[in-house]
Amino acid sequence: MSGYEEVLADVGPRLRRVRQERGVTLSELSQETGVSVSTLSRLESGGRRASLELLLPLSRAFQVPLDELVGAPEVGDPRVRATPRRMAGVTAVPLTRQPGGLQAFKMVIDPSDAEPDLRTHEGYEWLYVLSGRLRLLLADQDLQLRSGEAAEFDTRLPHWFGAAGDAPVEVLSLFGRQGERMHVRARPTTKRPRP
Repeated sequence: MSGYEEVLADVGPRLRRVRQERGVTLSELSQETGVSVSTLSRLESGGRRASLELLLPLSRAFQVPLDELVGAPEVGDPRVRATPRRMAGVTAVPLTRQPGGLQAFKMVIDPSDAEPDLRTHEGYEWLYVLSGRLRLLLADQDLQLRSGEAAEFDTRLPHWFGAAGDAPVEVLSLFGRQGERMHVRARPTTKRPRP
């Protein structure tokens, strides 16, 4: 498989990941872009080859640069330039660039009066609160996490998270496909002998 074919083969999974990260259904995306649900589904599954005609409206709908949707390799400067994305009161900065595997995001979530909309999808998520307070609804639990606290859960459980109170919350999020769990390891503390 040539380099171009590999890049094109990765477009479908990347499109599905971007759509699922935004909590958008194929039907909603179809209405937004004018691309049929069946075409979007085949594009995501690899049954349809990506074309500029299909990718441009998706790039616009997701507000993502075209080269990021395609996963075109950058040339020259090796530094990763994280481009913040803003959607529905959430500013997300992607900290990983490769499709598939674990995905890391730094998010700042503004307070909102909107009713929480619990969702489910395949995967596993780990959240760490950098600053502020996070409200996490997980199945029948209503939890609040403060700075320095973390939670991890199977995303097949109905869940929602947002700012708790009147101030934004800053969160580090790691998301993996089903079965990929995140583990945080701390260096063990050594006990000092008593004098």
